[in-house]
Amino acid sequence: MPDLLIELFSEEIPARMQARAAEDLKKKVTDGLVEAGLTYAGAAAFHTPRRLTLTLEGLLAASPRLSEERKGPKVDAPDKAIEGFLRGAGLTRDQLEERDTPKGRVFFAVIEKEGRPAEEIVAEVLEATIRNFPWPKSMRWGSGSLRWVRPLHSILCLLTDENGARVVPMEIDGIKAVDSTEGHRFMAPGRFSVTSFEDYETKLKRAHVVLSADERAEHIWADATNAAFAAGLEVVEDKGLLAEVAGLVEWPVVLMGQIDDEFLDLPVEVLQTSMKEHQKFFSVLNPKTGRIERFVTVANRETADNGATILAGNQKVLSARLSDAKFFWENDLRIAKEDMSVWTDALKTVTFHNKLGSQGERIERIAALARELAPVTGADADQAEKAARLAKADLSSEMVYEFPELQGLMGRYYITAAGEDKAVAAVAQEHYSPLGPSDDVPTAPLSVAVALADKLDTLTGFWAIDEKPTGSKDPFALRRAALGVIRLVLENSLDLPLIAVLIKAGKSMPWAEGTQEADVVADLLSFIHDRLKVYLRDQGIRHDVIDACIAMDGNDDLTLLVKRAQALNAVIQTEEGENLVQGFKRANNILSQAEKNDGVEYSFGADRKFASDPSEVALFDALEQAEAAIKPAIEKQDFPEAMAAMAALRAPIDAFFEAVKINDDNAMIRRNRLNLLSQIRSTCARAADLTKIEG
Repeated sequence: MPDLLIELFSEEIPARMQARAAEDLKKKVTDGLVEAGLTYAGAAAFHTPRRLTLTLEGLLAASPRLSEERKGPKVDAPDKAIEGFLRGAGLTRDQLEERDTPKGRVFFAVIEKEGRPAEEIVAEVLEATIRNFPWPKSMRWGSGSLRWVRPLHSILCLLTDENGARVVPMEIDGIKAVDSTEGHRFMAPGRFSVTSFEDYETKLKRAHVVLSADERAEHIWADATNAAFAAGLEVVEDKGLLAEVAGLVEWPVVLMGQIDDEFLDLPVEVLQTSMKEHQKFFSVLNPKTGRIERFVTVANRETADNGATILAGNQKVLSARLSDAKFFWENDLRIAKEDMSVWTDALKTVTFHNKLGSQGERIERIAALARELAPVTGADADQAEKAARLAKADLSSEMVYEFPELQGLMGRYYITAAGEDKAVAAVAQEHYSPLGPSDDVPTAPLSVAVALADKLDTLTGFWAIDEKPTGSKDPFALRRAALGVIRLVLENSLDLPLIAVLIKAGKSMPWAEGTQEADVVADLLSFIHDRLKVYLRDQGIRHDVIDACIAMDGNDDLTLLVKRAQALNAVIQTEEGENLVQGFKRANNILSQAEKNDGVEYSFGADRKFASDPSEVALFDALEQAEAAIKPAIEKQDFPEAMAAMAALRAPIDAFFEAVKINDDNAMIRRNRLNLLSQIRSTCARAADLTKIEG
C-alpha cells in the first residue's frame, strides 16, 4: 500500500486562511479518493505561509473491481424500452441475462467495473480539488484560468511504496506535478527532491522550514517566555496572536525589544492593542509595576547580527505608532476633563440605523429605560440615567476611532478622568457585556441597569421596524442581545416582568407602518423564550419542561420561569414524577375525549358523596391536600415544594385508575368521576402545564 504526499507551493498565504485551507485540502482529497474507491489508513494536513501539505498513509494501490447488477424491463417489453436500458448500462443485447421473476421473465444487466490505478484517481481528485478550492478570496495571474489565493508555483505529488517513489502524472495550467519543493525563501533558496513524507519533513527543517504550525507556535512561546523570564518580566498570553504569528513565519526567530520610556504611562490596553493590531507584537509586562515595558516580535530568519537590525527597525516603527496613540490619549483626556458633552453632542449626527435614528437618539432612549430599570437592579435612578448618557461617549473619541475594540474601556478611563463616580465610569465598559455565552456578566447595579436598557432597546427597536433574524442570518446580533438579557436577569436574580418593560421601551420607537405593538411584544417575548430554551438546554433542562412552564402565567418573569422549570425538571427525573406525568396524561386524555364526545365541559367540581370506592375517597383527600399545599407554595415562589406536592398525587391517581371504571354505567357516577379527572388537571395546572411534557 503506497503513501501519498501532496504539497501546493505558492506565494504567501494570509495567516488567517491557512488552518482552514489545510483542513479543506484534507477533506476534499480524502473524500474524493474514498468516493472513487481508494481507502487509506491515516491522513494529516500541515500549513506554512507558502505551502499546504497533505500526507496519506496506507492508500490502496488501485480501486477495487466492482460488479453491479441492474434490473431491466420485461423480455417482451417494447424495443425502445430495452434499447434505453442497454444505453444506460453500456451493454449489448447479447450481454443481458433473462431471469424468471414473480412478474414474468425480466432482463438483468451485470456490469463489471475494472479497478483503476491510484495515480489516475489521485490526479483527477487533486485537479478537481485545486480548481474548486474554497478560498474566501482568490486571484488569477498570467494568462491561465486557474484561481488560487496567491500565485501557485508548484505541485508536489508523490506515491511512495516498497518499490520507491513515483510522481503522479498530472498538469494544471502548465504546472506539472514534481517530486521537489523549496526551502526557506531567504535562508535556503533553491529546490530539492524528496522521496517520502519523512524525507520531506526532515529536508524542510534542514532548509529552515518548520512544517508544523503547532511546533512553530510552541517554539515561539517557549523562546518568548524564556527571554521575558530572564529579564524578570512576563509575556501577556494571547492565543489568537500566537496562532497568527505562527502563520507568518516558516523559521521563527524570537526577538525582545524595549518600549521607549515616554510611552510607558499609556494605558496597558492601549499599548497591547496598538502593538498587536499594527505590528503583531506580544506585550511584555513588568509584574512589579503592572506596566507594559517591552515587546516580543518574531522574525522569519536568522541574521548575522542576531536580529539587531530587524529589532531596530521594528522599534522605530513602533515608536511612530505609539506616538499617534499617545497623541490620541492626551487629546481625548483633555476633552474628557473639559467637557464630555462635545462627544455626546457629536453622536447626535451619527446614524445608528436609518430607521431607528441617530446614536444620540438611541442614547436618550437607553437613558430613559435605564432610569425605569434602576429600582429593579437596586441602582439610583439619577445615576443610572447619567451613566447611560455617558456610556457611549467614547465612540466619538480619537482613540476609539483608531481602535474600535477599545470602546467602553476607554470610556471608563475618560469618565474617571472627568471626575465622575467610579461606578458610573465602570458602566461604560461593562454595559456591553455579556457579549457571548462565556463572557462575564455585570453585577454592579448601575452596570446591570444600563446593560439591560441597551440590549432591550436594541431588541425592541429592530422588532419595531421588522428587522428580525431569519434562518442563520442575524446581522444585528439580536440573538446575542437576547441571550445577554437572559443572563443579566438570571445571574443577577432580578424580578423583572419583561412585558411591561418591552412596552415602555416601545413607546419611543419609530414603529413600522401597520405594526401592532401588542403583537410585536408577544413575538419578541417568544424569541427571548426560544433563546432561553437554548441556554437552559446546555444546563440539562429539557425543552418540553421549559414549554410546560412558559405556558403558565407570569412567563415574562424569567427568574420565576427558570425556578419553576428547574423544580419541574428535577421532579420528572424521578420515578414518582415520571409516573405522575403518565397518570396525568391518562386522566387528561380520558377527560378530553369525554368532553369532545359529550359536548360538555366537566369542570364543575366533583362531589365526595358520590365516591363509591375507597381509592376514589383517597383521591379526593389527596387533591385537597395538594391544592392546599401548591397554592401557597406558588405564591411564595417555592417551586420545589409545589412540585413535590404535585408529585405526591402519583400514588392516589394510580390507585384510582387501578380500582375504578371511569365510564361507569351509572351516569351520575360517570359524571362525578370525569369531574374528578378535571380536578386532577386543574390542580396540576397550578404548578405546570403537564400537557407539554413529552413521552
